[in-house]
Amino acid sequence: MAKESFKIIESAYGKAGVKILHVSQQGSVHTIRELEVETSLTLNNHKDYERGDNSDIIATDTQKNTVYILAKQYGISSPEEFGLILANHFISKYPWVVKAKVTLSAHPWQRVTDTAGRPHNHAFVSTPLSVRVASVLLIRGQMPVVSAGIRNLRVLKTTQSAFVNFVSDEYRSLPDFKDRLFSTIVTADWTYGKINQELDFDSAFSTAHASVLEVFAGPADKGIFSPSVQNSQFLTQKMILEKIPQVEKISISMPNVHYFGFDLSKFPRIPGLEGKCSGDVYLPVDKPSGQITSTLARGMITSKL
Repeated sequence: MAKESFKIIESAYGKAGVKILHVSQQGSVHTIRELEVETSLTLNNHKDYERGDNSDIIATDTQKNTVYILAKQYGISSPEEFGLILANHFISKYPWVVKAKVTLSAHPWQRVTDTAGRPHNHAFVSTPLSVRVASVLLIRGQMPVVSAGIRNLRVLKTTQSAFVNFVSDEYRSLPDFKDRLFSTIVTADWTYGKINQELDFDSAFSTAHASVLEVFAGPADKGIFSPSVQNSQFLTQKMILEKIPQVEKISISMPNVHYFGFDLSKFPRIPGLEGKCSGDVYLPVDKPSGQITSTLARGMITSKL
């Protein structure tokens, strides 16, 4: 009778929730970066799991200390750059580490503006418009894979959005909407296909963030029409790929955040409710919600002779 055998096919360990604030100074101007970092290492053996041999384990507390020490030595110019520093350290310092993954999220700080409109040298205000994230995956003998993204970017517009001419069968109850509120919470992740001297991670993030808002909102006076969440999502991805040539692909998730008109017909004894009165009243409904996701990548470039 054959004896059944078992094999560990995947393992990793690391430290999560490592919070750090780095302050740098050039003359009287201070600059801050606040990050939350997670490290994850994969070793070339499983003796710690299989035999309880801890001799190759870089303790998660050691990984935590490394974050602070490398920040002190090299600074934090951007989440992506700091992730690269950490991943390269773990691979070069410990020959038995075969894979290092570092994920980072940045707390959004902006300089306070004084009464004269000048950005403050050393005072900041928390501006949680969205959360910036980054990830670095480095496998020994390979090039690093650097990704970045956006979390919790909540947007809403009150017109210039429609949803019509979708499948109409015996299961359908939703009417056509030629003009509706459009609200979503944008999650975006993009991967850099190449990292070169022309790539500025901060500038790339700002460009991607601005592109999301540009496609969603359009010009301030006229806006821009959206026939569907799907189409707005595709146009956003396309703009980011066009504006940031180093980005190889981008994934976006845009769930519907519904606002349904409140039914005031139940109150016929109150005059005037059927008109505009002071405006329109909506009921926010978060669940259930539509989930729209897609990934857009660069296609092959063919030349015409």
